Amino acid sequence: MADLTAAQGAQTPDIRAHYMDMTRRKRLYGGITISIFALLMVSGFLLADSRNAGGFWDGLHRIFDFPAQVVSEAWESRADMPSHLLTYFPSLIETINIAAVSTMVGALGGIVLSLLSTRGMARFPRLIPVFRRIMDVMRAMPEIVIALVLIFILGGGPVPAMIAIAFHTAGALGKLFSEVNENASLKPVEGLQSVGATWSQRMMLGVIPQVLPNYLSYGLLRFEINIRASAILGFVGAGGIGYELKNAMSWGLGKFDEAAAIFILLFGAIVFFDQLSSHYRNRLTHGGKA
Repeated sequence: MADLTAAQGAQTPDIRAHYMDMTRRKRLYGGITISIFALLMVSGFLLADSRNAGGFWDGLHRIFDFPAQVVSEAWESRADMPSHLLTYFPSLIETINIAAVSTMVGALGGIVLSLLSTRGMARFPRLIPVFRRIMDVMRAMPEIVIALVLIFILGGGPVPAMIAIAFHTAGALGKLFSEVNENASLKPVEGLQSVGATWSQRMMLGVIPQVLPNYLSYGLLRFEINIRASAILGFVGAGGIGYELKNAMSWGLGKFDEAAAIFILLFGAIVFFDQLSSHYRNRLTHGGKA
């Protein structure tokens, strides 16, 4: 017993020294990583600033000039603000409709892709890597790039925006849904398979009921993101309130009161849907407790 105690006492300093050595190495590697990241950030900023039409530091003191002009003109024309809000409200509804349709279509595509790329559930197990790479490509393509290509083909309007956002949404939600599927129990699927159920029946009856709350939660979160995306795509001619905002800002002085009204509508819509979505996502994930 004495020999065992002495051996343990001799090992304790070695363990402590090994732990301290590991801690120092982790701190060193962490410091090197942070230094490299900071160096890349600084060098990237300097490169972008050197290639910019105007220097960042030269124009920094004028950063609040444009917001000040917008607020000043909006305040001078505050009596016309209600009429501006009513004028651009249909464009806001169009933006929300683009986001809603895109989210629903993208979510349906994401569900199919997620089921085809989840081990234990896939209809074609050998093609799981193929479907996963398809989702990677869909997520990697920015909505604005897809929209620009579609606008060239289809012309301006909400349809290119809906297709572009739905395409990106399917890839993003497909990845999230596949991670949710991996936590689902396969026992109902095996039970349905034993009685001769088809693949679609096994998925609809054995998997979807288990993961539906998480699907809805992620879908609502994506809807918030798509409202912002649909507004941004309006700047490239994809319709909605973003298109009206671009026109108002392009006119410059004399139209800034209308731009302010559009900002108010867009900000109010985003805040409203953020709060509404957060409320229902909390109810879905916490069993009805908001």
